[in-house]
Amino acid sequence: MAFDKNSNGYTFGFAIVMVVIVGSLLAVAAMGLKPFQKKNVEMEKKQNILSSINVNLSREEANIQFDDFVKQQVVIDVKGEVIEGKSAFDVDVNKEYKEWKSGARKAEDMSYPLYVCEKDGETIVVVPMVGTGLWGPVWGFVSLKEDLNTIYGANFDHKTETPGLGAEIKEASFGAQFAGDKVFEDGKVVFKVLKGGGGKEDPSGVDGITGGTITSVGVQEMLIRTFEIYSPYFQNNKI
Repeated sequence: MAFDKNSNGYTFGFAIVMVVIVGSLLAVAAMGLKPFQKKNVEMEKKQNILSSINVNLSREEANIQFDDFVKQQVVIDVKGEVIEGKSAFDVDVNKEYKEWKSGARKAEDMSYPLYVCEKDGETIVVVPMVGTGLWGPVWGFVSLKEDLNTIYGANFDHKTETPGLGAEIKEASFGAQFAGDKVFEDGKVVFKVLKGGGGKEDPSGVDGITGGTITSVGVQEMLIRTFEIYSPYFQNNKI
């Protein structure tokens, strides 16, 4: 049977076949790349956790040395009680935050991970957190010294904040401000991100991003909300 290659039917048929073939190839490629993408995400997470305790390594190095620093992983519930048999690394805080914010999940049904690290003979606790900036999610890892109150280090990132403004939260200079600041006073979270400067003089505050007010407010909300959740656990588990 001969086909009229100049007919509309042939053109549409050929296009449909090509779409199916290309779509199938893309699906196969995506399936094949998924394990590699997952591995990269895991290595980046390890890299960020270690960065919050001021151990700056490449992704590959962080993947290898992660267990040299992270000695214990703990998962708690909203009451500050430990959830047994659950790995902190397996908790997707971004996913849980989205489900909580959309109302699909209640706070009491969520899991809150914690990493207990050792560095230079000192015990440091790392708390992962996620919140909302101007255009999308912001997240970070904040570490505390043995008193579970003094910030040891911090790093933050974002998805779609404005370059030169809110996107500055991912810069090392922003995270460096947090070191030495206090989170709690009389069991209450007093930490704040200050607008217009003044953070250097405040023992529980840092300077916000100039021109990135909404992003700065989002970081502050993220910190306060997260540390309020962890506060009962910290009060009952002083190192």
